[in-house]
Amino acid sequence: MPERAVQPVDRQLPTEEARDLISLVREIAQREIAPHAAAEEDAGRFPRELFGLLSESGLLGLPYDAEHGGGGQPYEVYLQALEELAMARLTVGLGVSVHTLACHALADYGTKEQRAEHLPAMLGGRLLGAYCLSEPSSGSDAASLRTKAVRDGEGWVISGTKAWITHGGIADFCTVMARTGGEGSGSRGITAFLVPGDAAGLSAAAPEKKMGMKGSPTAQLHFDGVRVADSRRIGEEGQGFAIALSALDSGRLGIAACAIGVAQAALDEAVAYATGRQQFGRPISDFQGLRFMLADMATQVEAGRALYLSAARLRDAGRPFSKQAAMAKLLCTDAAMKVTTDAVQILGGYGYTADFPVERYMREAKVLQIVEGTNQIQRMVIARHLAGPESR
Repeated sequence: MPERAVQPVDRQLPTEEARDLISLVREIAQREIAPHAAAEEDAGRFPRELFGLLSESGLLGLPYDAEHGGGGQPYEVYLQALEELAMARLTVGLGVSVHTLACHALADYGTKEQRAEHLPAMLGGRLLGAYCLSEPSSGSDAASLRTKAVRDGEGWVISGTKAWITHGGIADFCTVMARTGGEGSGSRGITAFLVPGDAAGLSAAAPEKKMGMKGSPTAQLHFDGVRVADSRRIGEEGQGFAIALSALDSGRLGIAACAIGVAQAALDEAVAYATGRQQFGRPISDFQGLRFMLADMATQVEAGRALYLSAARLRDAGRPFSKQAAMAKLLCTDAAMKVTTDAVQILGGYGYTADFPVERYMREAKVLQIVEGTNQIQRMVIARHLAGPESR
C-alpha cells in the first residue's frame, strides 16, 4: 500500500509567535514522540526523559505567566499544542494537561510569595505534577472526599488515600484536596495543599492495569501522616473545593483538546488506508459507504476543535466558560470514541490488530469519556446552567 503524506492541521492562530510555537511542538511530536509511541505503550513505559525535553522547551507551562517561567500563551494556543502532542501519543498530551492542572491552584490562588518560591521549578524545572482529588469512594461525588488534614502546630498532617492519580508514584509534587472541616462540612470543609512528591509518609500503590494508556502510570496514593507546613496551604481554609472546580473547568478543555488529537490521528490513518487499499480493482475510498464515513469523521473532528477553541477564547477574554468547557469535553470525547471506532471499521481486520495504531486509539479514546468528570457529569453541569439546580 503506497505511503500517503499526512497534511498538518490548518490552524487559526492569533500571532506569528503562536505559529512558530505550534511548528516547534509538531516537530518534537513527529521526531521524538510518534516514532516510539506504539512500542513504548505496548511495553508500558512512561517517557520521563521526554517530559524533561518538553520542560526545557518551555512546553510544560504554556498558559502561565512568563514572570514565573511560564509561556504566557493564551489558552487557545496552549490547547492546540496539547492537541498536537496527543495526536502523536495520548500519554504525552494527557500528561502535559494533568501537569498544567496540578499547577493551576498555585498559579491562580497562591500568594505572591508561594508563586515566586515554587512556580519557576514547577513550570520549567523538569518537574512533573499530579492532581489529587478523587478517592476510592468519591469519584463523581468529589465533595464527599475523606482524606483529612489536621492542624499540628505550625503545619498540617494529611492522612487518607487518593485514587486514579495520573503520574501516581512518579510525580515530583502533588496538588492535594483534603478535608479540614468537621463531619458534615461537605464542600465547605475542603482545603488545597501543595505536597512534595518525596514527602515522608507518602507512598504509591502498584499502577492500575488499564485498557489503554499503558505508558501513563495511574495509581492510588497513600498519605500516612504526611506533614506539610502551613506555607504549603493554597488559598484559604475551606476554599479547596472551589479551587478544584476552577481547575477542572480548565482541565476539561485540556481533555477536549487531547480527544481531538486522538480523533485526528485516527482520521488521518483511516484516510491513508482507504486511499491506498485496493479492492475490486480500485481504492476502497471510491466506495460511497466509506466516503461518507470519512466525511462524518472529519466533520466531528472539526466541530469538536471549533467548540473547544470557542470555549478557550471565552476563558482568554475573562468571561464565564464553565458551561462551554463541559460541552467541549462532552462533544470532543464522544467524537473521539466514534471516530476511532469508525477508523477500526474502515481498516477492517487490520484495524483490529496492533500492526496499525487505530486499535490503540480506540482503547485510549474510551478513558477520555471518564476522566475529569464523566460525560454523564458533563451533561449534569450543562443542564444546571440551562435549567438551574435539581430539585431536592
